[in-house]
Amino acid sequence: MRPETKYAKSGKLSIAYQVTGDGPLDLVLVLGFVSHIDVAWEEPHLAQFLNRLATFSRLILFDKRGTGLSDPVAEPPTFAQRMDDIRAVMDAAGSDGAALLGISEGGPLSIVFGCTYPERTVALVVYGSYACWMRDDDYPFGQSPEQLRDFLDSMHRAWETGEWWAQFNPSVLADEHYKSWWARYLRAAASPGMAAALVRMNSQIDVRDLLQRVKIPTLILHRTEETRFDVANARYLAQRIPNAKLVELPGADHWPWVGDAESVLKEVEIFLTGTQRRPRGAAFGIGAEALTRREHEIVLLAIEGETAVKIAKRLHIGERTVETHLANAYVKLGVQSKLELARRAGDLGI
Repeated sequence: MRPETKYAKSGKLSIAYQVTGDGPLDLVLVLGFVSHIDVAWEEPHLAQFLNRLATFSRLILFDKRGTGLSDPVAEPPTFAQRMDDIRAVMDAAGSDGAALLGISEGGPLSIVFGCTYPERTVALVVYGSYACWMRDDDYPFGQSPEQLRDFLDSMHRAWETGEWWAQFNPSVLADEHYKSWWARYLRAAASPGMAAALVRMNSQIDVRDLLQRVKIPTLILHRTEETRFDVANARYLAQRIPNAKLVELPGADHWPWVGDAESVLKEVEIFLTGTQRRPRGAAFGIGAEALTRREHEIVLLAIEGETAVKIAKRLHIGERTVETHLANAYVKLGVQSKLELARRAGDLGI
């Protein structure tokens, strides 16, 4: 169930946030450069990821200023402003101290927050991230100027169709439903102009001088084959943050909620709580018994080779409804595509 959206005051601006779960630990999720905390719950993979985090924490989500449901801004925010937004959200949520899970651009922001407010930061988890965006002689695995230019030149494709961004998440490369949702998510999160301005600002990120100052328990997670940010970025962080734990995971997807999301969640849960509880219920993909009657009906037709268009006509429902049911079924069954569904149908008990 989607949590209620509330607003925290950060100076004169309103910052949208949500709280879900009742675990003993507060966990602030610091997402990448844009987000939309309402639209996030529409995608089954991401919704499942958020729900799993909320099984062992009181999860606090928020949209940075200038993005999603938070107040728009005329210029990209500074790091200081973004840190103050985290502080304001924690205050509004009644959190005196929390662990921070920083994903992608949220990684260095979480590191800066932890150094600035160590008394309010219980632990840091940094996933798919980096210490410095751009490449230089002392940081050869950063992004080159050419990569930054190509990134900016191609952004319109992500906002129009979601297709361009899928190259960094190969598990959903052929998933038209996911790409359609991703494009909608981006459009809801920020305008193309604001997104490009945020990328230019993010390209200036460099927290290398702060790493030795991190005195908080820190977990660094990174998939070894991902192409958005090379795994060498994670190794650099782990070597320079005192006593940091590095876990390299198999896989090539940049976003942690696609691909083998459970391996990411397992590491986060064990690091923050010291143990892992087995997920329960249909929301966490326990097999064919988790499917609704309609999902099971659509899955059977998909296995027979029927397209979404043909299934929609046969069942007298909308094509988008069929795609939504299939996406939900994929999450519950732990598969990523119709091809994998058909191949594993027997093992899944369908």
